[in-house]
Amino acid sequence: MGLIVPKHKHSGVERNALKRRLRELVRLRLLPGAPARDVVIRARREAYDATFEALGRDVERAADQLRRSTFDVGRPTRDGTPSSSGP
Repeated sequence: MGLIVPKHKHSGVERNALKRRLRELVRLRLLPGAPARDVVIRARREAYDATFEALGRDVERAADQLRRSTFDVGRPTRDGTPSSSGP
């Protein structure tokens, strides 16, 4: 898992706090049911002001998308060609 937290005019203390929150959410909500994939999370400016619950909903939504996309990999499309959504 890669984590990108831009400065956005915030101090190192604020950036590190956001990184800790995101790491914990990924550990609790993304990793347990996620397939073996490389994932990069890029925090947006709004993440600094978001509550832990709001960040959790975003991570959960990303986890759902990741789980759904995993089942589509390699399945043929309607015209019989392999899907292009692969690793």
